[in-house]
Amino acid sequence: MTRMHRFRAPLIPSALAALLIAPAALATGPALPGGTLTVAMTVSDVPDWAGMPDQGFEGHRFVGYSLYDGLVSWDLSTSDQEVDIIPGLADAWAIDPENPNRWIFDLREGVSFHDGCAWNADAAVWNYQRLIDEAHSGFNPVDFARARSRTSTIAEVEPIDEMRFALHTKEVESLFPYNLVYVLMVSPCAYEAAGNDRAAYSASPSGTGPYLFGRAVPGERLELVRNEAYWNPDRIPQHERLVLLPMPEATTRAAALLSGQVDFIEAPSPDMIPALEGAGMTVVLNEYPHYWPYRLNVLEGPFADVRVRQAANYAINRDEMVALLNNTATPAFGAHTTNQRNFGDPYRFSHDPDKARALLEDAGCLPCDVTIGISPAGSGQMQPLPMNELMQAHLSAAGFNIKFEVIDWNTMIGVFIRGAVAHPEYHAINFSSASMEPLQFVKSFMKKFQTPGGSNWGGYYHPEAEKLLAAALESFDADEQDSLIRQAHELVVEDAAQIFVVSDLNPRAMAPNVKGFIQAQSWFQDITPITVD
Repeated sequence: MTRMHRFRAPLIPSALAALLIAPAALATGPALPGGTLTVAMTVSDVPDWAGMPDQGFEGHRFVGYSLYDGLVSWDLSTSDQEVDIIPGLADAWAIDPENPNRWIFDLREGVSFHDGCAWNADAAVWNYQRLIDEAHSGFNPVDFARARSRTSTIAEVEPIDEMRFALHTKEVESLFPYNLVYVLMVSPCAYEAAGNDRAAYSASPSGTGPYLFGRAVPGERLELVRNEAYWNPDRIPQHERLVLLPMPEATTRAAALLSGQVDFIEAPSPDMIPALEGAGMTVVLNEYPHYWPYRLNVLEGPFADVRVRQAANYAINRDEMVALLNNTATPAFGAHTTNQRNFGDPYRFSHDPDKARALLEDAGCLPCDVTIGISPAGSGQMQPLPMNELMQAHLSAAGFNIKFEVIDWNTMIGVFIRGAVAHPEYHAINFSSASMEPLQFVKSFMKKFQTPGGSNWGGYYHPEAEKLLAAALESFDADEQDSLIRQAHELVVEDAAQIFVVSDLNPRAMAPNVKGFIQAQSWFQDITPITVD
């Protein structure tokens, strides 16, 4: 039997909390710090707060994980080690020793939703059932689509008793718990009180997270309030209010920080970092598992030919891209960063435009016409316009004829979710990717997880890698899983499954009065420890 995960933080019973109020819920402990933390995000609109968020993983980071929790959480408490999952609303989980497709969850006791609705097995079953069953009263196609890549392997949701339930998978999936950190629990009471209408629910959303909903102005701001009764006292926010502002333009974010309009910005323009530091701002970077690629349509078109894919990887000058970004990135030689345990020893494509041109000529694609979907901004997209301009120069010099189609970030997410089959007009898309946990890699490169049932946008398939990754999903030995995934990583890199460009160091800048932030080795970050003097 797989060892059951155990983690117990001291629990504080949740108090009833009004949602559309400025003060947080009452608490009987010592007074907490005050202040408002104002964040400038890279997205062009406020992420959706009515359940599964939009705007990519930045929506999860700032809104999803602020208002809600999943059965599983991230350990974001340190900056010097790979991040892994820890118990969240599930206190423990294990495989049924008699059925390897049945995962049993012990739920955390003493937790309530913000509206006072009880967190128990009924709430868990309701949440998962509504994401997989179109006949469920709480089903909504928006949440279904956003959760689908993480719920597509669930065959059945089974109540057991008041604080236990089970999820049955369609096949053996040893890495299944990594899905659950992305699936967020909403209050069944609040949803049903809104007539199971998602738009009506958005007026008074209710999760179990460290913040309560304050108010929202679509396109302008979202204000959240500290949940002083949060179930994990170590993560009660150390600021009273969180204000989230969409600012897709990098120089605008930097100017807002310098002027005092905001306290914390995502992805400052690299050429602005010296000015920010000169003005006393704190700039932090950290290597973490996130890379900036072109995801390739290998089902049809030029990238169905491995020679064309390899040519594209030889054509680009990764060091020049790092220089463009003022060393806020490192060259990417795969989906994993070089310090990750699953990197292995993959082939490293050098900058060799002559070899690239020869491969294109051999493939009968010289010049090689390629249409690529890109976005002007967005979660994890770094500095997309200047980066794509440089990519165009590199690829053109090697014999590619590049046509960019510029689309809004949220539209790009829709293109990604639907997959290359639904969007044959694109030979590739520029869609950044986090490889923070092993299942993310598996779902990006196995044919069975082709979007919308996973993250394999372009229908990639490598028979040997497929076997290795299938074996990893069937193994419950962590060392064996890592060995199999490393071997698969080496194969897909040599096969040029994507155009691997750079890995992000994720620069962030904050005002001098902002303290306590720890930049974890993750796309996700914990902002609750931040104090604002």
